[in-house]
This record gives sequence, C-alpha cells and structure tokens, in this order.
Amino acid sequence: MIVSFRHKGLAKFYAVGSSAGIQAKHAQRLRALLGFLDVVTSPEDMRSEQFGLHRLKGRQKDRWSVRVNKNWRLTFEIRNRKVYELDYEDYH
Repeated sequence: MIVSFRHKGLAKFYAVGSSAGIQAKHAQRLRALLGFLDVVTSPEDMRSEQFGLHRLKGRQKDRWSVRVNKNWRLTFEIRNRKVYELDYEDYH
C-alpha cells in the first residue's frame, strides 16, 4: 500500500491519472510500477530484473529504487509493510 509521496505530480498521476508533472512517455511504465508498489509488503516482493530493484547508499540507505527507464527511478521506503515517501526522480 502506498501511503505517502514526495513527488506531487506522481501523487496526482496515481490518484486521478493526470500526466501533468510526469513525463508522458513514462506513463505506462509508471502505472505498472505503481500497481506493484500498491501491493508489495517488502522489497523482496520486487526482486526481478524487470524492476532493477536496489537499495540506495549513504544517507539514503533506508530507501529503495526501481527503474522507470535508463535514468529515471522511483525511490521509496518500505516500513510496516507499506510504501512511504515515493519519489520520481532522475538521479544519474
């Protein structure tokens, strides 16, 4: 279950399907990833090459990342079987 978002455009896309605030070319992939994130209860639920799941390092070591495309990622925390602080970012 997704509880909170850092990225307002992604939150709006999730709530009402508006692509304002996200790259339209990512909409289909984001829709699929959000569907998975809405039901996962642990990072292990997304351990598949198609997601490119990995733990971040340093100050963000409690966060996880899944691949949207080459540079774009969804980053998030999983606590108490829920997804928090979901962000959509180009961090490369």
